[in-house]
Amino acid sequence: MPNRQRSPPAIRRRALELLASCRDGCTEAIMIAHGFTVPQMVDLVRAGLATAKTERVVAGGRTMQVARVRITEAGRRALENAGQKVRR
Repeated sequence: MPNRQRSPPAIRRRALELLASCRDGCTEAIMIAHGFTVPQMVDLVRAGLATAKTERVVAGGRTMQVARVRITEAGRRALENAGQKVRR
């Protein structure tokens, strides 16, 4: 059975749904674990649908930097509009 690729709008919608469900956004690692690629995350940020910011976290006594991705108001509106188009 061939591996079926999702279309860019479907991928974008799925990413925005994930980000909207997380109050503090998602780390880059969580996004990757959900099947998103770095170029897809960059696309969301460039489109103004999400923001990315590096943060310092301490885990196991070690300090490291992680990238956190959060949905923007424009991203929430795009998600709302996508839901209205699907319901019609």
